[in-house]
Amino acid sequence: MKKYLCVAILSFICLVWFISNKEYYPPLPLSSIGKKEAISTLHYSSGNIAKIVEEGGYDWYITIMEQGRGYTNVTQMMNNSGWSLQKRDGNGLFFMKKDRTIIVTTEMWTGKYILCKVPKEWRNT
Repeated sequence: MKKYLCVAILSFICLVWFISNKEYYPPLPLSSIGKKEAISTLHYSSGNIAKIVEEGGYDWYITIMEQGRGYTNVTQMMNNSGWSLQKRDGNGLFFMKKDRTIIVTTEMWTGKYILCKVPKEWRNT
């Protein structure tokens, strides 16, 4: 009887850890942030899109997809900095500001969240 109780308690602890650390989500393409932290950053932010990390010359953002709204959130963020959307080709969004063009790539991370990879120079132009 004690053996089954110990197994049940250990299983419960593992399940709680699995759920609380968002281990059921697919891996992030980033090494410097965890799944739980990325999602928490978005949920505690004041907007619909949140910067989660700077890595490899890019700013990474997360936003909720919800019927295509994720792309709208990215476009609005870029428009607020003076970039205008030129076209969308697959998972790439092409933005232009004066004579500069940058490509923002998006990745459907889960069915609910998308990740956006924006070149760092978008802020300096």
